[in-house]
Amino acid sequence: MDDSKRNKENPDKNGSQKETGTDQTGKNAPAVGKTETSSNSTARSKSSDGQKKKKNNLKKLRLEAMMSKAELARRANLSVLTIDRIEKGFGCRMDTKRKILEALGLKLKDRNKVFEED
Repeated sequence: MDDSKRNKENPDKNGSQKETGTDQTGKNAPAVGKTETSSNSTARSKSSDGQKKKKNNLKKLRLEAMMSKAELARRANLSVLTIDRIEKGFGCRMDTKRKILEALGLKLKDRNKVFEED
């Protein structure tokens, strides 16, 4: 096959023919020497900062108090994002727990009603 015909069929930057094929499943395989990148979905199933999720009753108690996330965040002087993350089971600092308990009108000795024991 001459060069002009090859360039018309499947040219690349160098004018040479690209190599493609099929894999064992019959689907197109990537060109020789090239690799496909895939997303690492298993790493994303864990929390982004590696924290283990902890069960808590914050959402239940907040809703029983008829309080929005924004209102609880305002009363506790925290961000709505922090409240949301804690309700999803992410950990938080002791000071944050204290602020949430006070904002809900609970005593510090009632912490086990909201947060699991560490």
